[in-house]
Amino acid sequence: MIQQSKPLVLSLAVASCFISAPTFAGADNSSDNAVADVLITATRQVQAAKDVLADNVVINAEQIMKSGATSIVDLLQQQRGIEISRTGGAGSVSSIFIRGAANAQSVVFVDGVRIGSSTLGGATWSSIPLSQIERIEIVYGPLSSLYGADAMGGVIQLFTKKSGPKARTSLSFGVGSEGLRKWEAGVFGSSENDFQYGFNTARESTDGFSASKPGAGTYTYNPDRDGYTQKSFNGNLSWKIATDVNVGVNFVQSTLDVDFDAGLGYRDRGQQKFDNMVSFIRTKLASNWNSSLQFARTNDRVFSDASYGKSQADTKQSGWTWQNDVSLGKDVLQFIVEDRKEDVRTDTKGLGGKRDTRSFAVAYVLKSDAHQASLSARQDDSSQYGKHNTGSLAYGYHLSDVLRVNASYGTSFRAPTFNELYYPGYGVASNKPEVGKNAEIGLYYDDAVTQISAVYYDNKITDLLVNTSPCPVEKATHLYGCAFNVNKARLSGFTVGASTKVAQFNLRATVDIQDPKDETTGKRLARRAKQHASFGIDYRMSDLSLGLETVLSNERFDDAANKIRLAGYGIVNLVATYQVAANWSILGRWNNIANKDYELAKNYRTPGSNFYLGLNYGFK
Repeated sequence: MIQQSKPLVLSLAVASCFISAPTFAGADNSSDNAVADVLITATRQVQAAKDVLADNVVINAEQIMKSGATSIVDLLQQQRGIEISRTGGAGSVSSIFIRGAANAQSVVFVDGVRIGSSTLGGATWSSIPLSQIERIEIVYGPLSSLYGADAMGGVIQLFTKKSGPKARTSLSFGVGSEGLRKWEAGVFGSSENDFQYGFNTARESTDGFSASKPGAGTYTYNPDRDGYTQKSFNGNLSWKIATDVNVGVNFVQSTLDVDFDAGLGYRDRGQQKFDNMVSFIRTKLASNWNSSLQFARTNDRVFSDASYGKSQADTKQSGWTWQNDVSLGKDVLQFIVEDRKEDVRTDTKGLGGKRDTRSFAVAYVLKSDAHQASLSARQDDSSQYGKHNTGSLAYGYHLSDVLRVNASYGTSFRAPTFNELYYPGYGVASNKPEVGKNAEIGLYYDDAVTQISAVYYDNKITDLLVNTSPCPVEKATHLYGCAFNVNKARLSGFTVGASTKVAQFNLRATVDIQDPKDETTGKRLARRAKQHASFGIDYRMSDLSLGLETVLSNERFDDAANKIRLAGYGIVNLVATYQVAANWSILGRWNNIANKDYELAKNYRTPGSNFYLGLNYGFK
């Protein structure tokens, strides 16, 4: 079995694709005037990123394209507050840690629709194609009071490629090391009667390299190549059927066929399928009242064919969201009703099942002269684990036009996964949600040339679900331990991000000093470092752009007992783009130029020195 573990145009396109967000009142979609980045995820409404009280990062379409990254995980690794683990190359099982929180302790959305596995918890990152994504928003800290279960470490929202007011076509072709081959094609446009459309398709494959090392042991190591093939498709349609009424549908689908290692003598392989669809209607119920209703479904399917047998686990999520935003001068009152159904089907006896969560939330965002504040509260009522209440309060004060200080406090929780509840010999049906309480204070500077953020956070988690042995529940089937709420964790740290422009140079840096600790055992949480950082510099002249980036991390441990050490590492990448014609550009990327041998999971390989060369048409 697989280890499951821009411009105003862009801003408006993003706002329109997130169906839970209100429309800009009086916005002119035909304008090409540039404005600052906006953020939607932090408050479920459109805000200028510089005014958002929650710590955040926005990665726009140009940054994604010019990064030359081949996976979302590689792109996220360079962001502050984020670490990754991966059991091989880009198609292998991957996890994202936000401020030390586990993969299952953060929530991921695609176009406003929550995705992930209900058996393992968290997103199946390898199945999400970067080729279909044009924008990423990362919001740090607890957001359960807006998004419900699992939003303990943060929320990541991925926006697929969308249409805009101008028609365009995009094409991309590329080749790289280990037999990497990829192509992408998209067409986007609109008509005079406010109909917009967009379609994008992509395919990539690689011969790969052996995911495991000899030290992985007899039941894992296999020296064969572990490649993958991923096919994906994304589409969106929207209509303005009346002055204040918009309807539409967004969908994305991806199929990943990947090889992995589970011992000699067999070609172990798996398939991961991800598909997501949402339909929506947005309207004005009054001059100051925006309302939106969405219906969504998403599927996360994992199948494996290994030497020890075949297995399958499918998670289907469906539901609806009704969101209302009432403007009261500069302030906004928001109330939300949601229903989310999870349906797990698997060939593991006793593991499948359903749960339904009905949620109610209210929030208020205030802006008055130098003062900013936000308040939110939510109740989630689950058919499986009962009612759970969360809340959040944040305050910001502008010391000047460019300098602001923030303070916030919020509660959160993580629902037990189906594995932690029902997996034979491991799950315990009486397990309850983990609970988090986070306090933080931050300083933010932004003068349009230089941006600096410095945040201290302290997130205390109780009822941490861990594998404990012997199992406190007296059951004959739990012979080797079980999942149980016995531990406490503390995720504290200091995170700094900075960027500036000096002549033709763009400089950026992130530094994280953290202490992700299991307070019951006194041990550091697995695969998380105490310090990690990234640095980058870009040089632009005329049609040529050159960039250098580094990712640094000190030692980590591969196990909860902190006995299996993962050495620290530092990698350096180079990237260059050249505009050869009005709509044509060439991109070259050289990763890990020093051919550093490092590990993100014990006895699993990471890519050595490798390159990518691509030709792009029509990309912004």
